[in-house]
Amino acid sequence: MPQEIKSTQEFNDLIASGKKVIVDYHAVWCGPCKAVAPLYEKLSDEFKDITFIKVNVDDLSEVSQAAGVTAMPTFQTYAGGKKVGEQRGAMPAKLKTLVEDLNAASVDTPAA
Repeated sequence: MPQEIKSTQEFNDLIASGKKVIVDYHAVWCGPCKAVAPLYEKLSDEFKDITFIKVNVDDLSEVSQAAGVTAMPTFQTYAGGKKVGEQRGAMPAKLKTLVEDLNAASVDTPAA
């Protein structure tokens, strides 16, 4: 089940942890976001080694702006504290490929 991020600090801490993370930047008013949400949830159940998170762009605009998000939904992947992929739009096949690529990525854990 994807975790809804509640603060900039929570987001930054999770990315800095070095884990494999995929971020769903969404908005409650976004139809395509709602359409792809069930697939995102299903993928979170399937790929247990990846942390799936959601960022509401209206609630955490500073996070989405810092990430360069200009369209919803936007999905970004992180491994070892670095952005490794991005997909804009609700395209199920491309989202699955993005998750599969992240799953296959090697992770260099950042130094503490």
